[in-house]
Amino acid sequence: MTNNTQNGFFKLTKFEFTAIAIIMISPLLFSWSMYFQGLLIIVMLWIILGLSWNLMAGYTGQVSFGHAAFFGIGAYAAALPYFHWRISPWWGLITGPIVAVAFGYFLGKLVFKLKGPYFALGTLASGEILRIIFGEEELITNGHNGIFYMTTWTSKLPYFYIAAALAIFSILIIRKIIQSKLGFYFLSIREDQDAAEALGIDTVKYKNLSLAISAAMAGVAGAFYMIYMGFIDPEVVFALHNISIITILVGIIGGVGTIWGPAVGAIVMIFIQELFRSSLFGLGPEWLSRLHSLVFGALVVLIILYMAGGIVGDWPIIANKIKSWKNKTEGQS
Repeated sequence: MTNNTQNGFFKLTKFEFTAIAIIMISPLLFSWSMYFQGLLIIVMLWIILGLSWNLMAGYTGQVSFGHAAFFGIGAYAAALPYFHWRISPWWGLITGPIVAVAFGYFLGKLVFKLKGPYFALGTLASGEILRIIFGEEELITNGHNGIFYMTTWTSKLPYFYIAAALAIFSILIIRKIIQSKLGFYFLSIREDQDAAEALGIDTVKYKNLSLAISAAMAGVAGAFYMIYMGFIDPEVVFALHNISIITILVGIIGGVGTIWGPAVGAIVMIFIQELFRSSLFGLGPEWLSRLHSLVFGALVVLIILYMAGGIVGDWPIIANKIKSWKNKTEGQS
């Protein structure tokens, strides 16, 4: 029996085929609750964002603190044509990544001259600058009033399957890139940029290419966010904590430099976030809703201390420990 299943252009392992099948049937398991279906849509968005950050940080070694910039640019690329000319925001799924890539090219010209923490600070500043500009400028962006759009469907299912298709496509694209020569160039830059340059690799070119792909994915996520939520403002889509930092946490918890890490990280992050925000889904005391930031911090500390590779990266170690514990328990019984 083969370990791969042919699916169109891509070949899927049994694990990938099973994971995708579970994703596709998951909203049907929550058909009784639009709330949980909505959470699944948000998970899909965070998978795309986590993958986009992971390509730059996990595979190319360029740690970004400014992915909110690309996300926000994509959201406004969908929103502004509607605001000014009543052009459907659905076109943002095309224009969003294009505009985000254009901004990423401009940003790359500036920040790729920096290294280490200075690069991270440069990307962080880009998101904050855009947040201020889009907030203070009212003629074009409507400032802090934001932009409202009447969503296309009341049902969550169409949005979920579009978001799921985008997330699955993103996963398979990242896998294809990493398995190609382009992926080896990215990895060589991550491991030792000077050595890569000595071997004749144009590191600036490939870092810009990594940034372009990453920006495009974040731009798509931002555009879909506008389409699904029906409202955006600068404080939401350019938010440092709620977008850039959470994107990083999704990658760290799931596993930096792994293909399925961001998917696992997104599921864990959204589940824990909503578990505490809703006070254990309404079953616990109200004060639990104020602890979600504390729980995030504790979770990140535990991951760094005991699972530095993230859940997916350290899964073989975790599986061996579980197996050893089961054998020990069975031996005592």
